Amino acid sequence: MFGTRTTPVQAVDARRRKDTTRAGEGGAAPLLWVWLAAWPITAIFVLSNAATPLYVLWQRDIGFSKGTLTVVFAFYIVGLVGSLLVSGVVSDRLGRKPVLLPALALALIACLAFATATSVAALIVARLLTGMAVGAVVSAGMAAVTDVAGPERKRIAALLASCAMVFGAGLGPFLAGVLSETMPAPTVTVFVVEAMLLVTAVFAVVRMPIRSPLSPPKGAWVRVPAVPRGGGRQLTLGIAVFAPGITATSFVLSLGPSLLSGLLGSTSRIIAGAMAFAMFLAATAMQFAVQHLHRRIILAAGAISTTASMIALVIAVHASSVPVLVATALLAGAGQGMGQLGGLSLLNSSVPAQRLAEANAALNVGGYVFAGALPVTAGYLSDAVGLTNGATVFGVVLMVLAAIGGLVVLASWRQVAERS
Repeated sequence: MFGTRTTPVQAVDARRRKDTTRAGEGGAAPLLWVWLAAWPITAIFVLSNAATPLYVLWQRDIGFSKGTLTVVFAFYIVGLVGSLLVSGVVSDRLGRKPVLLPALALALIACLAFATATSVAALIVARLLTGMAVGAVVSAGMAAVTDVAGPERKRIAALLASCAMVFGAGLGPFLAGVLSETMPAPTVTVFVVEAMLLVTAVFAVVRMPIRSPLSPPKGAWVRVPAVPRGGGRQLTLGIAVFAPGITATSFVLSLGPSLLSGLLGSTSRIIAGAMAFAMFLAATAMQFAVQHLHRRIILAAGAISTTASMIALVIAVHASSVPVLVATALLAGAGQGMGQLGGLSLLNSSVPAQRLAEANAALNVGGYVFAGALPVTAGYLSDAVGLTNGATVFGVVLMVLAAIGGLVVLASWRQVAERS
């Protein structure tokens, strides 16, 4: 009754402090919440590649060619790119949760479609839904990690968001390979376990300390994602390295099991899943290793790694060497990881929070368009001229693109040095 009276100004200040804490601004949110904000990214990316070791089972039971397999894989890219045309803008306008929760719902439906698939059409639907969910999480989910981390922790936010993506992408095929070899009903059990992971991600999103945007951007709701004026250089540098890197890992995911089967004479799903897991584990480890380097050094190293991975691919298929094929996967993972981290870090440092989800979407559109087109071409080319020749042509083309990406980074670096 005799306590200090709170004035209206003090009450407003208290509410502002509370909102700041909820939004994670100024580094107010505990670091644990930054990690938890990255969990939905991991959970959805587990689904993105969980089907990889299982395609040999579906090929046996349903019957389809390597070209059809890469088309099924590419519908994931179709769903992802279509989602990116909407999810980044919607996330920046309405907030992260209104995009992440529907994405998790789509991922759960995709699990059901995979678990009950008995035709190529069913696999295409499952992959399409998966791509839509992934498109939403790479724009809204990665921006959510940055929002929760606050402006003082943008670098760690980019690192955790990027690592959550590649770790989930690697964990999916490894988990699927082990479960499908050791548990009954392999094409069902894998997606039941994944559905349980997605449910935990739903709880994480619901409790995430983040609020709706105070000043959402204007413009059309559906459009090709872009960055604000002045951010084009950063976006171009990111795409120049990230696109070849993720195309290399996409090739390993889609046709890697077929290459292993040809080289080893084995269809072990654990081996196929382990190679994919090792590839993305290399991507995760490399990002932690280079996180303190200059962003352009990270991008240049990513371009070199992807170029080296394609040289190794050509050697592997001509020498029928499994160790060199594994080296291909590890180098490809490192290349994607560094290209992704460098691109995200450049955007985080230059794009305002109210446009960050759209900027992330733009980076991923630039990367995944290549990742969808080139492996499909390689798949059909392999059906026509053989897996060795198809993989060789793919490797040479991507090697040239990765080298060009590295030259773009070096040219930009030289321009900055000359101006300073």
